[in-house]
Amino acid sequence: MVAMYTVFGRQVGSHYLAMGVLSAIFGGAYLGLKGPSKKTTQAPPINASSPDESDFIQNFLKQADEDEKKSKH
Repeated sequence: MVAMYTVFGRQVGSHYLAMGVLSAIFGGAYLGLKGPSKKTTQAPPINASSPDESDFIQNFLKQADEDEKKSKH
């Protein structure tokens, strides 16, 4: 036989209360420990006056990223 408790005016079995408590604990721990979601950073738009200038800026930024990666490793 299961012990019954009155919760919000309804009879609830002790095994349901135990499952609810354990679900809340482990669910909260999972949500708390999974870490922040990864957000992609988007570069601001390039406002160039000509396509050549836009290409130059993009190539410069690529080169700067490559140099930064090389200097870290």
